[in-house]
Amino acid sequence: MKVPFVLIASLLLLPATLMSAEFQWPAAVVPDGFGTNIHFTHAKPGEMEMLAASGMRWIRMDFSWDATEREKGTYDFTAYDHLMNDLERHGIRALLILDYSNRHYDDGLAPHSDEGRQAFARWAAAAAKHFQGRGVLWEMYNEPNIGFWKPKPNVGDYTALALEVGKAIRREAPGEIYIGPATSQIDMKFLEDCFKAGLLEYWDAVSVHPYRQTAPETVIPEYQALRELIAKYAPAAKSIPIISGEWGYSAVWKNYDEQRQGKYLPRQWLTNLAEGIPVSIWYDWHDDGPDPNEPEHHFGMTAFPYHEGRDPVYDPKPAYLAAQALNRVLLGYRFVKRLEVGGEQAALCHVLLFEKEGRHALAAWTQADGQTARVTVEIPAGKYRGLDYLGKEATDIQASGAAVTLELRDSPTYFVGQP
Repeated sequence: MKVPFVLIASLLLLPATLMSAEFQWPAAVVPDGFGTNIHFTHAKPGEMEMLAASGMRWIRMDFSWDATEREKGTYDFTAYDHLMNDLERHGIRALLILDYSNRHYDDGLAPHSDEGRQAFARWAAAAAKHFQGRGVLWEMYNEPNIGFWKPKPNVGDYTALALEVGKAIRREAPGEIYIGPATSQIDMKFLEDCFKAGLLEYWDAVSVHPYRQTAPETVIPEYQALRELIAKYAPAAKSIPIISGEWGYSAVWKNYDEQRQGKYLPRQWLTNLAEGIPVSIWYDWHDDGPDPNEPEHHFGMTAFPYHEGRDPVYDPKPAYLAAQALNRVLLGYRFVKRLEVGGEQAALCHVLLFEKEGRHALAAWTQADGQTARVTVEIPAGKYRGLDYLGKEATDIQASGAAVTLELRDSPTYFVGQP
C-alpha cells in the first residue's frame, strides 16, 4: 500500500512548543538537527508537504539584502514572512543567510566601506528584530573565503563587516542566534583570522561547509582540529558548537551515482551527530537543473522536474528515501555513544548506540565503499529488528549482552530493540 507523503509528514511534525521564544540548540536526538538547503520563499504546491514528509527539521536559505532593501533604507521582508509562516506550519526551523551585496552600496560589491558596512549591519539587525523569538539561526554571509565575496575574498573586509553586524544584532535583537562564517570547506586559515579578529565574542556557533569527494567520516579529524582552534580563541566559559551548514555530494561526480549519494547522506548526518554537531544541512533539496553532465545540477535529494498535482511532486532519489528512513526508524532516539568494535576491518567501521525510553537502537556501517565487513561488538541484551538504509527489512539479531558479530555494508543498517 502506498502511504501518501502528506500523511507521513503529519506523523513526523515537530511539537508546536518547539517554536518558542527561547532558543535551544537541538539535542542529539534524531531528527532534531537535520535539514536541507532550499532556494525559494514561496514553495510550489505540495513541495513543503514533501519536504516535511522527509522528517527533516531545518532548512537553510539565502536572506537576500538586495531583494529586501530595494529602496535605500527601506526594508521589505514580506517574502520571508511567507516562508517563515509556511515553515512553522510544517514544524520546520530556519537557518537564514545574511547575504550578499546591494546595488545601492559599494558599487554592488561585497560591503567594504564604512557606509556599506553600516548599511548592511542596520539591515541585518532590522531582520533579526523583525523575526526575533522564532528560533532563526542568522548566518553571516555564505562562503566568503571563495568567489562569493566580490570582487575577490578579503578576510579583513569580511571580519570588519561581521563585527559590525554582531554589534548591531546584539544591540537591536540581543536574544537572536548569530553564527558564521560559513566557509567553503573547513578553511582553517580563514577561520583563525576570524577568531583572531574577535568574532567568537559575537558568534554563537561556527558554521562550515565540509565538502569533499571522500567519505563523510573523513571529516572527523578536521572537526577535532577546529574544536581545538575554537577553544584557543573562545571567550572564557563560552561554549561554541560547530554547525555543518552546507554539505552534499553530486551524483554525477566521477565514480559517483545516485546510489552512492544516497548512502552518503545518512552516513554524513550520523557522523555529524556522533561528533556533537547540533545542525547538519544537506545540500541540496532538489536537483538544480536537467543537464546530465553538470555536477551542480545533481546535488539534490529529489530530482529536478516538478509534477504539479501529483503526490509526491518531485521524484525521490535514494538520498531522499534514505533521509526519510533514518528519520522514521530512529525517530526520537538519542545518540548515546560510539561502541568499540573488534575485527580486522574495525578501523573503518562505525557502530552508534541510541536510546529512547529505555529501548536501544544501533546504526552500523563500514566506510569502505562497495565492501562488507564483519565486526564484533558488545550491545545491550535483547532482540533487534534489522532495517537497511532505505527502511527495508534486514537481518534481525539477538544479543545476550556479550559480543555479537555484525556484517556491515557501506550504508547504515539500523537495529531497533524490540519490546
